[in-house]
Amino acid sequence: MNDNAHRYTIAVCPGSFDPVTYGHLDIIQRASNVFDKVIVAVLNNVSKNPLFSVEERRELLLEVTKDMPNVEVDSFDDLLINYMNKKKAHVIVKGLRAVSDFEYELQMAALNRKMSDSIETFFMMSSTQYSYLSSSIVKQIARFDGPISDLVPDVVEKAMRAKYTKLQTGM
Repeated sequence: MNDNAHRYTIAVCPGSFDPVTYGHLDIIQRASNVFDKVIVAVLNNVSKNPLFSVEERRELLLEVTKDMPNVEVDSFDDLLINYMNKKKAHVIVKGLRAVSDFEYELQMAALNRKMSDSIETFFMMSSTQYSYLSSSIVKQIARFDGPISDLVPDVVEKAMRAKYTKLQTGM
């Protein structure tokens, strides 16, 4: 065993988290059991039309990860590789729900590896009970006042209900 067999490992779990779901939390919790530090990094994705601002998403993530001592919440609007270098992180953690996720994530992992060969991507399969869950589906259900309490934490559900009420009333 060489001297580098174990080094302090910082992993980044990037995503839009709009909103954070139990599926996201499952991956974050499991990653926090594997890596020394996990940075949940909220991406300001300009190609999506978010329900919550980056700051609102950060606040919700801070609340729902507060009992995970080695989890930090941050945000970025640069290339992930640049963010990784800034944070001295070497691992990207991505959750996979289905084969369709894998195709896209494999492409992204290959591009990230091409830009920086010191970065590794770890794929974690979603737990079976969350394999169907996506933020888009949660937003669609919540928009029509459907049940989402078993899909997102209580604080997230309350924030979503308030946001949709505000949007519907135009206030």
